Amino acid sequence: MINSSKRPITPDIINGIQQVGIGVSDTKAVFNWYRKHLGFDILLFKDEAPATLMTKYTQDEVCHRNAYLSLNLHGGGGLEIWQFTSRIPEKPKTPVILGDLGINAMKLRTMNIATSFEALEKLNLPYQTDIVTNTLGISSFYFQDPWDNLVEVVEDGYRFARTKQRIGGVMGVVIGVSHIPDSIRFYKELLGYGNVLSEETVKLPLHTNRQKFGLYRKVVLQHSRPNFGGFGALLGPTQIELLQALDRDPVTIFENRLWGDLGYIHLCFDIHGMEKLRQRAANLNYPFTVDSANSFDMGDAAGHFSYVEDPDGTLIEFVETHKVPIYKPLGLYLNLKNRNPTKPLPKWVVKTLGFHRISKDI
Repeated sequence: MINSSKRPITPDIINGIQQVGIGVSDTKAVFNWYRKHLGFDILLFKDEAPATLMTKYTQDEVCHRNAYLSLNLHGGGGLEIWQFTSRIPEKPKTPVILGDLGINAMKLRTMNIATSFEALEKLNLPYQTDIVTNTLGISSFYFQDPWDNLVEVVEDGYRFARTKQRIGGVMGVVIGVSHIPDSIRFYKELLGYGNVLSEETVKLPLHTNRQKFGLYRKVVLQHSRPNFGGFGALLGPTQIELLQALDRDPVTIFENRLWGDLGYIHLCFDIHGMEKLRQRAANLNYPFTVDSANSFDMGDAAGHFSYVEDPDGTLIEFVETHKVPIYKPLGLYLNLKNRNPTKPLPKWVVKTLGFHRISKDI
């Protein structure tokens, strides 16, 4: 076990987006596709167990699930690929449209937007937009993966480590909201996204009808704190894009469905100081709705997790990681529980996650 120095007493710290949860019908197929085409080839853990603490969001039923956590060492958050094993997951009643309430899309970073566009275009995906440049001078495009999940690829110069893929990990999400001011308050006061990068009224194409556009109020937020501890350097800078539909009444993406059904199920943050965060969230009137209390154990990883809801019910997860596998054959694990939370892990330590790289389909 690798141990670190004792930590000082500090307030809660949000280090970045750890992962985006995706409800799927075949964990292996989704992992293999994202590994092969988008560089999520680090399989940090896979675990099969009952989701005993999530019954609030599964109609009071303990559902069994299979989950993979995959990372991309280029830099950014990972993917928690999550599949029910005790029931057949349901798809949305109607196709998700930008502005619907919940996570509309995840944002992946790339250092070369043109190369990434061409590589994905060759896959003949269900939907792919042209490259557009926004008012900040940042280029991006959308595509739909083979399971109807919308993804935005954004040109961004941040890189943690050089990889074979030009596309990196999760740098943010697009979230459909009903009232921009309420959502800004939530993401600013609780999560620290206090920098407004842009705020504008825009027309965006609807992937369900290429000839139709929707009118939106769009706000892009960035985290206010530039430096992070732990795995913050791997996760990199992040942003949250809020979209409010102005020309229609949006639907709730998970209305009459269970958490874990098909689509983006949650946005997860890597944090330190869960007890202080619980108190602060309650004081802001965003109380924890799920709390593992002491520790979770997902076989190869352990820690403490909780959930809150944003003003529209979108699920936000917090994970305070206590143990991470480095090289299981030798019993090497990284103990994070007693280290200084404001000090980033050495880059060479984070790169040892490369021991979990999967080079072919599983």
